[in-house]
Amino acid sequence: MKTMTCKQLGGACDLEFHAESFEQMAELSKQHGMDMYQKKDPKHLAAMGEMQELMQNPEAMQAWFESKKKEFEALPDGN
Repeated sequence: MKTMTCKQLGGACDLEFHAESFEQMAELSKQHGMDMYQKKDPKHLAAMGEMQELMQNPEAMQAWFESKKKEFEALPDGN
């Protein structure tokens, strides 16, 4: 089990996500993002805007995704 924060995954807060795989981590982050979107949290909405800009460039988005996956894989396993 590895831990990453919302901020580490491009978000706006220090909420921790715990997952066995990067795919699980991404899904937890996505669910949190949707929850914050529904709550209209200003900091998260700003972070989502930055991510939407990044998504306009598929190569940049792929590079970002790969860097986050490497960051996840480099983390120590915790409880």
